Amino acid sequence: MIQSMPDTSPTKWHLAHTTWFFETFLLKPHLPGYRPLNDAYDHLFNSYYQQIGSPFPRPQRGLLSRPTVDEVLDYRAYVDTAMASLLERPGPSLVPLVELGLNHEQQHQELLVTDIKHVLSLNPLDPAPYGVRKRGGNDAPGLAWHPFAGGLREIGHAGDGFCFDNEGPRHRHQLEPFALASRPVTNGEYLAFMEAGGYRDPALWLAEGWTMVGERGWRAPLYWEQRDGAWTRYTLHGRELIDPAEPVCHVSYYEAAAYAVWAGHRLPTEAEWETAARGLPVDGNWLDLSCLEPRACGKTRGMFGGVWEWTMSAYAPYPRYRPAEGAIGEYNGKFMSNQMVLRGGSCATPAGHVRATYRNFFPPDARWQFSGIRLAKDD
Repeated sequence: MIQSMPDTSPTKWHLAHTTWFFETFLLKPHLPGYRPLNDAYDHLFNSYYQQIGSPFPRPQRGLLSRPTVDEVLDYRAYVDTAMASLLERPGPSLVPLVELGLNHEQQHQELLVTDIKHVLSLNPLDPAPYGVRKRGGNDAPGLAWHPFAGGLREIGHAGDGFCFDNEGPRHRHQLEPFALASRPVTNGEYLAFMEAGGYRDPALWLAEGWTMVGERGWRAPLYWEQRDGAWTRYTLHGRELIDPAEPVCHVSYYEAAAYAVWAGHRLPTEAEWETAARGLPVDGNWLDLSCLEPRACGKTRGMFGGVWEWTMSAYAPYPRYRPAEGAIGEYNGKFMSNQMVLRGGSCATPAGHVRATYRNFFPPDARWQFSGIRLAKDD
């Protein structure tokens, strides 16, 4: 039930909230005779849906000592039984809601991993819940550039299979010629930025980023720490020496942008990233508990499944975007402000969620996700 900062949620709350989602949007309106197990859960486990009640304050979720873990598991079992009854005769109108609920739960599975890592990282004992991890054993290939012609490109989900509403509508986007790096920036390359004074040079930073450096004392990515003269990082496999070949991760947008300036390049736009990724195989080390860290990329152009990659695009609606009617429309649309888009998925992302059109988004100072850097340049 630990909550380490306002951006994370206790493990118990994640389980209760995903249960609440099925109860609220499927069982209550669609299963005749359904009675909630506990009416108080409407308030406790509503995340941010203002149209259907008053959410419990997010920064205080860790104060919910009750219901207990056992009671939350009972709640889950109760809702699972009711959902089984509902799904015996699902009408066509229920299919999109069921599919959204399943994908919503998978998003929270990813958040579970990142939130638990942040919680345990604050323990000076450096707990290793998943033991020694398997190492990739690859050296990072040399950085190459893949050129792409400019022109009018179609961006967004094409309509095959599930997608979240913010992935559409598909629309046209004018691109200038550009080139994209063949792999993400590595720990070794980022360490060179640090040693060159990257965190001491305001000329590299956006104004708000430089403020964060001063106010929060940033000197390295999240979870990095110098011990006995060597850089280490906390992982879910315990504390490890930095592997210079692995992708740097747990950096904010501000750090990614500063590194790109230092390197003489820039971050890609999300339209550039999607154009480059279209048609490439979707592979990665998905939710492998023996390796919950991004591995060194041995491919010449792997785009998926290592680290989420910051883009320089603000999170905004696509042309002709319309949120769904009612409370379910609050799922994505209400957050299209003051956030930046990430692409590609990470080692903690469910495999079925990774596709060229998937739009993740976080505030530019967020660092607890597996977020990294891929460079771009004008061609």
